[in-house]
Amino acid sequence: MFIGHALLAFALVASVAAFRGWPRERALTVGIVAGLFAAAPDVDIAYALVGVATASVTDALALAGVFWQTGNLVHRAVTHSLVVAVVVSVAVGLVTSWRRAEGGAGARPAGAAGLVVATALVAVAGAVSGVLGASVMGLFVLVSLAVAVAAADRTDLDAKTVASAALVGVASHPFGDLFTGEPPAMLYPFEVTLVAERVTLHEAATLHLLSAFGLELATVWAAALVALWLTGRSLRTVVDPRAALGVGYAASLLVIPAPTLDLSYPFVFTVLAVGAIGATPRMNRRGRTGADGASAVLTGSPVVGRFAAFELPDRYSAALTGLAAVTLAWLAYSVLYLVA
Repeated sequence: MFIGHALLAFALVASVAAFRGWPRERALTVGIVAGLFAAAPDVDIAYALVGVATASVTDALALAGVFWQTGNLVHRAVTHSLVVAVVVSVAVGLVTSWRRAEGGAGARPAGAAGLVVATALVAVAGAVSGVLGASVMGLFVLVSLAVAVAAADRTDLDAKTVASAALVGVASHPFGDLFTGEPPAMLYPFEVTLVAERVTLHEAATLHLLSAFGLELATVWAAALVALWLTGRSLRTVVDPRAALGVGYAASLLVIPAPTLDLSYPFVFTVLAVGAIGATPRMNRRGRTGADGASAVLTGSPVVGRFAAFELPDRYSAALTGLAAVTLAWLAYSVLYLVA
């Protein structure tokens, strides 16, 4: 999942920046920029929409199969490369330098050089992988340069910092894909295989999937804890006890097929839906706006009571409570699966 890639890069870069003494807000900013770059390689999955648009099936699972079957023609083939990460980070640095120069003497040459490097990357992809490869690489380059322009225009990060964030983000991406599906072409465009087979966490297909999902959750938690640390919030105060309801998801073992990499959609989609628990209104027994600024809506229900109210959780509480609920759901399901 591209979210996991983004959050891994965020956690790495933001925490390193903070430990180096950067102000917390600046560390958050550079972490977010790195996360955006880390998500960019997965734009190659956009080609899967071609398969969905031309598919003759309407069943949800069948459409999901068509989506991945089409997307895998180019997914992890040209954008998930350490070599590409180095080259695109150079282009990003040059374009950022151009935007930061704001018309200065070095602006035009830097911008031109960045476009040359980016165009060369697309041209090489076309020579090695044809029109489809060039198209996918072109989309990836456009997204990466758009992030660079946004970072230059909306932050005070210099070109070297943005380029470094791009390098960490794009280069870290393929390592997260070693546990699911076919390993990425990590040294593209060179015909050298760095990793030939998927990293297997367990011989049993279902336990491998559950373990990989657990790693994804651990990545999300790492990013969440870094964000809480840098924003001065406490995990205890943002996670609502309602997250414990996620344990009830274990009962889905009776109705959902045991998940594997080939049939993961029913499990993944439903277990993630448990996260909606975090966004549901919660009871405010004082009948007024909470200390965190959440709005309270008084009700006239005799069951609720005169001084009771519902309030919407703030975005931090909603996100972390939802994450906790999903984590408990995964843990309960895994334990029950092992027992059963």
